Amino acid sequence: MSGSTHPIPFSMPMFRGFVPERIRPWIYVFFAVTFQFSGGLYLGTLNQMMGETTLMREDLLMCLYANLAGMAIYFPLLFRMKFRFTNKTLLCASATGVLLCNLLAPHITFLPLLWLVCFIEGMCKIQGTFECMSNIQLWMSPTRDFTVFFPVLHIVILGSMQLSDLLATYLMYYYHWDYMQLFISGIMMIDLLVLTVCTRHFRMFKKLPLFGIDWLGAILWAMLLLETAYLFNYGDWYDWWNSPVIRQLSVAIFVTFFFCVWRMFTIHHPYYEPKMWTYRHLLPVFILITLVEMFFAAEHVLEEVYLEEVMHYGAMTSVQLDWPALAGVLTGCIFAYWWMHVRHFNYLRLIIVGLGGIVCYLSGSYLLISTDIHISQLYLPIFCRSFAYAVLSATFMTCLEEIMSFQHFFQALSVFNMLHMVMGGVVGAAIYTRGLAYYIPDNIAHYGAVIDNVVSSRISVPIQHSMETFMSQMMEISVKQIYGWTAYACIFLCLLFLLYDAPIRKELKQIPNWQKIRKMIAESFAYKKG
Repeated sequence: MSGSTHPIPFSMPMFRGFVPERIRPWIYVFFAVTFQFSGGLYLGTLNQMMGETTLMREDLLMCLYANLAGMAIYFPLLFRMKFRFTNKTLLCASATGVLLCNLLAPHITFLPLLWLVCFIEGMCKIQGTFECMSNIQLWMSPTRDFTVFFPVLHIVILGSMQLSDLLATYLMYYYHWDYMQLFISGIMMIDLLVLTVCTRHFRMFKKLPLFGIDWLGAILWAMLLLETAYLFNYGDWYDWWNSPVIRQLSVAIFVTFFFCVWRMFTIHHPYYEPKMWTYRHLLPVFILITLVEMFFAAEHVLEEVYLEEVMHYGAMTSVQLDWPALAGVLTGCIFAYWWMHVRHFNYLRLIIVGLGGIVCYLSGSYLLISTDIHISQLYLPIFCRSFAYAVLSATFMTCLEEIMSFQHFFQALSVFNMLHMVMGGVVGAAIYTRGLAYYIPDNIAHYGAVIDNVVSSRISVPIQHSMETFMSQMMEISVKQIYGWTAYACIFLCLLFLLYDAPIRKELKQIPNWQKIRKMIAESFAYKKG
């Protein structure tokens, strides 16, 4: 997968002549940010949506997982769409899809349909982002250097995530939770207007038809991902395998997995080729990213329980933690860029730096959690968490590009994002939820005698107030215990990783240009057909 290290001239011929060349790439950066701001439903408005609708927390989280699954499953199709349709067609279709999904989502009450809308929105979101970022890659790095591209890409993606959460919370607080959908719809209309006025249809290479795509395989893998996400998301609510629903779903998962693997080995052009799984160091990278995401899942379970149930913070107070998170994201991406591109240091040690950031977050949360602290004392652990997430996200993608040939890179990137965006988080959240379900009753049993003695000895103490304080303390202790065990596990993983041989070289390969990629795809299908 060697490419030229000489700078390649950058141009954006899809723009009309009256658009100044200097602002052309910045217009696409704006488009990418608007796509990353979007989502079917928004976590910043979760509590108000639960209060106004009949949807449970698990229902709304499943919408998030469906959205992320749509993004992950679509990766192998990105280049095929790029070589079939013009840039203007793809961006207009993506913006229209995001617009329609955001208008429909607040009014849908049938859950499977709502999940489908969120899934489609995720596909449109990643298609629009990819089209924007791939067309300005030469602007960011004339040699197509991924040590530049991935840190900048994650500034756009992760920074937009934090700002989107802030915006959704403020709109919910001052107006209504569905104003976020209206805002995104308005932004998509602006995108469509700019695309209509400022761009034209332009092809840099010959059209490549959409033959040889395993559409049924894509559907099967998407079903497997969503079924697994459903199992771990709803497992605690159904009481796991004590429920016939979970038992039947488990059987369905094994059946779907069997058909996915069977199809992968029996057709000529499967959605994920068997050779993709044979690259050295690929499985260790997949395992590591899954474990890392399980650690990061503490944000969506332990942090929220602590902030809402122990500290009783409202949405406008909790959202202030997004600012140190945003600072951590920006610092982490800049640090990864400095480490990989400027200093050319070893990438294995950068992963260890990221794991060290997770250790600081988990151990800092364990030491700081108390009802007596000010919210500002949580800024440092939140900063460490976001710093580690940004560093590891950029580094893992860079490592993945190094160990794969480009023929299988986007297939591996799809599986990587299944684990990165969906599976690691949902499995970790299920483990933390199960841990809370164990530790809270256990601590109540251990400390229950204390509240009995207080109530019996001091009759004037309000029982209701005493019980509320007692339950908050039990949750605080339980969250602290789980943070402690998770910190031990992360430290153990970090120590193991210090013994692991580096799976990648110090110097990265170069990505080929689009013409070479199109030629590789066309030749591969011509070879299979012959």
